[in-house]
Amino acid sequence: MTFNHTASLAATLAATVFLAASGFASAQAATPVDKSATSAKKVAKQAAIKKKPAVSAGRISLKSAAKNVAAGIEAAEAALTPAELAIAERVYEGSLPCELGASVTLTADTKAPGYFDMQGKNFKYRMFPVTTSTGAIRLEDQKAGAVWLQLANKSMLMNQKLGIRLADECMSPAQVVVAENLKLNPPVSILEALKPEAAMPSPATTTLALPATAAQ
Repeated sequence: MTFNHTASLAATLAATVFLAASGFASAQAATPVDKSATSAKKVAKQAAIKKKPAVSAGRISLKSAAKNVAAGIEAAEAALTPAELAIAERVYEGSLPCELGASVTLTADTKAPGYFDMQGKNFKYRMFPVTTSTGAIRLEDQKAGAVWLQLANKSMLMNQKLGIRLADECMSPAQVVVAENLKLNPPVSILEALKPEAAMPSPATTTLALPATAAQ
């Protein structure tokens, strides 16, 4: 009886140890899979985190570049001289009718004193004043090659790059008045001003008629 009881206990103990070892082995076999899954998740998460800042940095760089360009344009436009600003004050604004049914609209930029936005059929320019030796009011868009000349009686728009005149005989109400006055009272031409005066008789060749009494 004692031998059988001992054998039974030994068998039970061996079975318990076997089951425990199997469970431990199973746990060890499962653990690397869980760690691998966790590692994969961490790697994916880190990759996503690293990727996002790169996109954000690119967008920030583009925004910064755009702001710098805008700031540079504003700084350049703000660099007008007092003489140029004085010219800008004499520019006629609004919608100006031109010959052949055309028109030009000239609008001052309130945010950039001295600068004007000009537009018409098939063109749009950013104009600023330029000093001239003749005193004529001149606006230019140097990038586009556009030139606006304002005279007392009319204005005209030319494109120097294309070598064409885009608009002529453009007049504000004040220029219309001047043009009408010039029609009624045309200025003396240079040829008329240079004509010699009529020859006057020379005193040496003038014969004076003496009274009859004095002749005797």
